[in-house]
Amino acid sequence: MASLQGRDLLSLADFSSEEIAELLNLAIELKSKEIEPLRRKVLGLLFYKASTRTRVSFLVAMYQLGGQAIDLNTSVTQISRGEPLEDTAKVLDGYLDILAIRTYKQTDLETFAACSQIPIINALSDLEHPCQVLADLLTAQECFGSLTGLTLTYLGDGNNMANSLLLGCALMGMHVRIACPKDYQPDGAIVEQTKQIAAGKTEVLVTEDPIEAVQGSQILYTDVWASMGQEDLAESRIPIFQPYQLNEALLEKADKEAIALHCLPAHREEEITDAVIAGSQSRIWQQAANRMHAQKALLLSLLGGSY
Repeated sequence: MASLQGRDLLSLADFSSEEIAELLNLAIELKSKEIEPLRRKVLGLLFYKASTRTRVSFLVAMYQLGGQAIDLNTSVTQISRGEPLEDTAKVLDGYLDILAIRTYKQTDLETFAACSQIPIINALSDLEHPCQVLADLLTAQECFGSLTGLTLTYLGDGNNMANSLLLGCALMGMHVRIACPKDYQPDGAIVEQTKQIAAGKTEVLVTEDPIEAVQGSQILYTDVWASMGQEDLAESRIPIFQPYQLNEALLEKADKEAIALHCLPAHREEEITDAVIAGSQSRIWQQAANRMHAQKALLLSLLGGSY
């Protein structure tokens, strides 16, 4: 996958359908291999937001590939004292081989990418969460064998997950439906970009009707109703989002072989019920484990490691 060496991943749209397919196949291959092609390579994790799965999966993935990861706490770096992002980017560019950033503004990622020669990875921004969707696509491929023609329905807040799922599904030839309240729809520019990618080949639907959205779908997906930084809005959103809860009643309206996914952390009995999380159609823990495998493939590809 030399074509990805040295590249940035700020948005899933940075990669082609063929490149994402190669990444997913590499992730499956790496599951059965113990290799250390990234010896002496160093990954930096610069996180402005809390993280469990993203932080740990990147740390372990880099370790298992033979490299080292440094967890950079922004509160103890000069960023917390007002050092310009451009200056921090240029300094870290001289120390690290690759940098994953979890931040608020997508423009912060763009600044780092513009000021660095090393690959920059979007480990979550308010606009997108591409690393999560790589793991989601990997899980769907493992469950169904092929992604082409599958229908994924996302229920809830039109947040960064909805945005990245739109792009990821369209790129991989999947139908994608987003069901959310009127005032909580995904980013309009990304919806239009997704429709251009789909170009009449696959369905792109944004609707307020959750029942319409889940009909015949093979993958039902949800996320918290208030993202990080919006916790003070969580309680007031519950009555607005209640019709979009991923529960057994909605799951029964989907394809009989449908699976349930959640990017976690979950607020049980809010956006998803305990019965669905623990049910036979849940693939949530497989999905969480696949974060590490998808990111192994990503790290190896961006750093050009051979094995």
